[in-house]
Amino acid sequence: MWFTGKTCIVTGATSGIGHAIAVELAGRGADLLLVGRNEARGQQIAGVLRANGANAAFIVADVTNPGSPQAILESALLAYGRVDVLVNNAGLLVNGSALDCTDEDWTRVMDVNVFAAFRLSRAVLPQMLKQGYGSIVNLASDWALMGARGATAYCVSKAALAQLTRCMALDYASAGIRVNAVCPSDTDTPMLDRAFPGDDRDQKVRALAESIPLGRVARAEEVARVVAFVASDQASFMTGTLIPVDGGTSAQ
Repeated sequence: MWFTGKTCIVTGATSGIGHAIAVELAGRGADLLLVGRNEARGQQIAGVLRANGANAAFIVADVTNPGSPQAILESALLAYGRVDVLVNNAGLLVNGSALDCTDEDWTRVMDVNVFAAFRLSRAVLPQMLKQGYGSIVNLASDWALMGARGATAYCVSKAALAQLTRCMALDYASAGIRVNAVCPSDTDTPMLDRAFPGDDRDQKVRALAESIPLGRVARAEEVARVVAFVASDQASFMTGTLIPVDGGTSAQ
């Protein structure tokens, strides 16, 4: 029970990898504050986790709203009295090359993938500094580590998130706060459908698997287990790391 007595905030917790992270952390004893825009879905997930014995609360919030970080922090402190782990998982993918990407697209992707993570980290850091303890995990992407065709804004945003990870890790290491990034490749979630549009999902997944050395896309729970590990004291000497969870793609 790596997280007994620890409070974990997870953004983008109502689907995909975020949901899997919430389930994994709950199973390891965490007190959870789940964040998302779909209130019905969020309350349903929190209710299931509570029914299975976890402490779980949900706050509906748009992470791009500048007022959301403070509201999220206050909700966590009201429910549990501390913040030990922040998982910045909320993300947005917009397809397109530089010529396809509008100013609006660029701004929306940066708002969700970079600015929201920065603002929420900035909001929780004073509490973590007061505690002398904290762990921040950012969900980047294998596309933070390499180029990709047809997703310029997304790739740049995830690379920026990776650099934010390294800079915060160095700034707060001496205060007992660790900051790491997990970098998944293609994962079987709803975002996969947005990244690679097409009608035949099985065919699409098989095609993606051909370029991955392990021969398949990731399952959300596989990414979640890595997030839980690096967030926990099991990874107590890891900070500033970018951890690929990509079936060997970045080794090619």
